[in-house]
Amino acid sequence: MSAPVFLAPGDTIRHGRQVVLDGAEGRHAVTVRRLATGEPIVLADGAGLAVYGTVNRTEGKDTLYIDVDSRTEEPAPAPRIVVVQALPKGDRGELAVETTTEVGVDVIVPWTAARCITQWKGERGAKALAKWRATAREAGKQARRLHLPEVTEPMSTRQVTALLEAASFAGVLHEAATEPIATAAVPDEGDLVLVVGPEGGVTPEELAAFTAVGATAYRLGPTVLRTSTAGVSAASVLLARSGRWS
Repeated sequence: MSAPVFLAPGDTIRHGRQVVLDGAEGRHAVTVRRLATGEPIVLADGAGLAVYGTVNRTEGKDTLYIDVDSRTEEPAPAPRIVVVQALPKGDRGELAVETTTEVGVDVIVPWTAARCITQWKGERGAKALAKWRATAREAGKQARRLHLPEVTEPMSTRQVTALLEAASFAGVLHEAATEPIATAAVPDEGDLVLVVGPEGGVTPEELAAFTAVGATAYRLGPTVLRTSTAGVSAASVLLARSGRWS
C-alpha cells in the first residue's frame, strides 16, 4: 500500500533533512491514522511539491518529525480538465466533487444553472462552497494527488459562456445530442471545459448561448446518468483521450 499523503505549506517542507507536520494534519496523522516511528509518509503542498520520508518520532497528539528521503516537484497536468458542475440537490454535489477529484479533474466550477433546485445564497452558499472545497481536499489526499483541484466561486451562465469561449475544447453534456464524446477530437494543451447540467437538464437558452461561442453538445452513451455521476464519466473519457491516462 502506498504511503498516506498529508498537506503542509510549501515553505515548511521545501528545505531541510527533517520537517515537522503539526496542526490539524498532524493530529489526523497521529491520532486518527496512528502513524508510528519508521512508517512512510508523504507531505504535499497541493501545488506539485512533495516530500517522501519516514516518521522519526511523534510528539503529543498532533506533531510528527519526519526524516526526508527525497523531494519531487511535479509539473501541472496538461491539458487542464475543467468540469462545470450545475448545483445538484442534497449531498450529490459532494459526490460529484469527490469522484471528479479522484479521477484527476483540475478545476471544478459550481454553476447556478436555471433549472437548479439547490440555490447557494448568503451564508448557506458560503457553507456549501466550503464543503465542496473540503471534499476536494480530502479526496485529493485519498487519491494521492500532488496537485489538488481548484474549486472556484460559483459562476453564472454568462460566466460559464465566457469560460467556454476561451477554452481549447468546449463541450456540454446533453441527452439529446447525437455526437458521442468518446469520438471527440481532444487537443493536447489548453483547457478542456465540460458542462454538466442539473437534474432538470440544460435549458434551450443555455444550450444556445454555449453553442454560440463554439461549444458542442455531446452524449455519453445510450443511458441517462445523474448529474452527480455524468461529470466523472465524461471527464474520464477526456482524460483517456487527451493522453493524461496513458
